[in-house]
Amino acid sequence: MGGEVLSQSEIDDLLKGFSSGEVKAEQLKAEQDKKRVQVYDFKRALRFSKEQIRSLSRIHENFGRMLGTSLSGTLRTYTQVSVDHLDQLPYKEFIGSISTKTILVKYEVPPLEGRILLEISPTIAFAIMDRLLGGYGEEFEPVIRESLTVIEERILSQVFEGIGENLKGSWENMTYIEPIIEEVEVNPQFVQMVSPNETVVIVPLNVTIGETQGMMNLCIPHVVLESVLPKLSIQHQMQTTKKDIDEETLTNITRSVRGSHLPVKAILGETTIKIADFKNLGIGDAIRLNQNVNDPLIIKVGEEHKFNGNVGVSNKRFAIRIQDTLKEGDE
Repeated sequence: MGGEVLSQSEIDDLLKGFSSGEVKAEQLKAEQDKKRVQVYDFKRALRFSKEQIRSLSRIHENFGRMLGTSLSGTLRTYTQVSVDHLDQLPYKEFIGSISTKTILVKYEVPPLEGRILLEISPTIAFAIMDRLLGGYGEEFEPVIRESLTVIEERILSQVFEGIGENLKGSWENMTYIEPIIEEVEVNPQFVQMVSPNETVVIVPLNVTIGETQGMMNLCIPHVVLESVLPKLSIQHQMQTTKKDIDEETLTNITRSVRGSHLPVKAILGETTIKIADFKNLGIGDAIRLNQNVNDPLIIKVGEEHKFNGNVGVSNKRFAIRIQDTLKEGDE
């Protein structure tokens, strides 16, 4: 019944239907099977699992934050980049969906196979260029020709290289890449990276530069991610969360810890008495503790029980000898 909860009256009606023959078990099963059937388009095969898409989303959310910060510093104005819902579709659908005149940046990403494509709306690209040339980056209708001029491409290439660096930084926990600009194009018909039916992941980026808003789209083919797909699983990420500490970092941590001060105290025993008894205590009275004289003493570092020991005398002073060290998980 599709996981739905039936009321008691619906259950009674269903049982009556079985008894009278109006409802047959085969008929009910056929209806259930019919509900489970889903249309599957083999031309648009989904090659990335939901878990992998979620991992890619987290990676590129970090990319968006890094890129927003980087552009804010470069353009000296408020810039925000946020990631929209990731999608996977055939490459031909992505190319067919974008404007016939836009700005496309193709990156090589060695050591990975294949290339990544960045599509930038002209509104955002020319707002960036306007800011870099001393303008206010106000929104206007840009004129896209058959190609960018040498000056336009030279100015924007600095920004494209910065985008590649941010991409490198956001991917570093997954794999090392070295994005290199291969070409800049303004017509999607001239950009052919993979076969038309190759599955690609599209990362939509909402970009705000001052008062100007527009889109960037990152197109990542399956061939690029194929070698790192196992690293996109949650299990792998949990296993690799713990990183090796380099020797210099370890030395600095050790030096800092050695200079720290923590109180160390030995607990001879504890007890609870009434306030009235406490007020009436006098010289020579004894208080019974919950600790036997032969039991090891509890030694605390800060508020943590770390050692057990025995009381004694060293150089005419009271001292505690460490008897054993508690391991993690010991009571």
